[in-house]
Amino acid sequence: MEHLRRTGGRLRLALGLTLAILLIEFAGGLLSHSLALLSDAGHVLTDVFALGLAWFAVEQSQRPADQRRSYGYQRVGIVAALLNSVTLVVIVIAIAVEAVRRLISPEPVQGGTVIVTALAAIAINTFVILSLRSGGRNLNLRAALLHVTGDVAASAGVVVGGIVILLTGWLYIDPLLSLAIAALIAYGAWGIVRETVNLLMEGTPGEIDIAAVTRQITKTPKVTDVHDLHVWALSSEEIALSCHIVVGDISLSDAEHVVRDVEHRLCDAFTIGHTTIQVESCHPCGEIHHGSGEHNHPHELVFEGRPRDSAIQAAQMQGADEHRSERTGGA
Repeated sequence: MEHLRRTGGRLRLALGLTLAILLIEFAGGLLSHSLALLSDAGHVLTDVFALGLAWFAVEQSQRPADQRRSYGYQRVGIVAALLNSVTLVVIVIAIAVEAVRRLISPEPVQGGTVIVTALAAIAINTFVILSLRSGGRNLNLRAALLHVTGDVAASAGVVVGGIVILLTGWLYIDPLLSLAIAALIAYGAWGIVRETVNLLMEGTPGEIDIAAVTRQITKTPKVTDVHDLHVWALSSEEIALSCHIVVGDISLSDAEHVVRDVEHRLCDAFTIGHTTIQVESCHPCGEIHHGSGEHNHPHELVFEGRPRDSAIQAAQMQGADEHRSERTGGA
């Protein structure tokens, strides 16, 4: 818990500094009349979203599940990410339209202001990178670090554009850089859209190979088969799995040890931390289909070729006959 609090503190600091960069570049873009600088501010906005969602995920991970949210509150971040990505698409369209207009009719740009503003953004982002790098292997921090590093590269491009304008007066460099940055934003936004839609559709996470998961489970000692295997993501970081495993005729305590073994293998190999594993031994599912809506029933067990219900009814009738015979003999 203490580590999560430190991680949240780093992310809050990075978020505050990135917001400062956003305001500086936006103001500098308006003063210098540079579309490239305004476009870079739009790219910084993607960093704000990434850092904000990372901080939100860390905060929510400390919030316990309740009766209304048995899985917790992690999916709020997924919905927010989808809304943010839609906003980024709107920003990209606005930048592209303005860039085309300036290519047709170039407008004067103050190169000196562009350079100073972009250099200030690079300096602050460099400090943010150094701060986030000390956060260890946390996936949220690593994702945020990637976003901020990309912003440094974009700001460096804006500096080059400002130098070109100062030395040559070639104004076309500004809208061309804007289109390049817009393409960078669009690429990141499309990635967010694909990931969030897949998560909301309960799709298998892209980094998970179902065949590899199956092999890992079946090579567990005493496991002879696995079926009804489902893998989905509760959030961008937490993966869940459910399956049925078939084992031999073993004791309940041995079956529990097998389940623990499978859980450790899945956690170590695929970082799957939430598992629901059903053990089957004498009467596995067989040919039952386990698609959506097809598994809302108990398994039908078969006794000597007869369905479970008829077998139970026969056993009850036999018991009644034996009881009646005992009473008659006693009379």
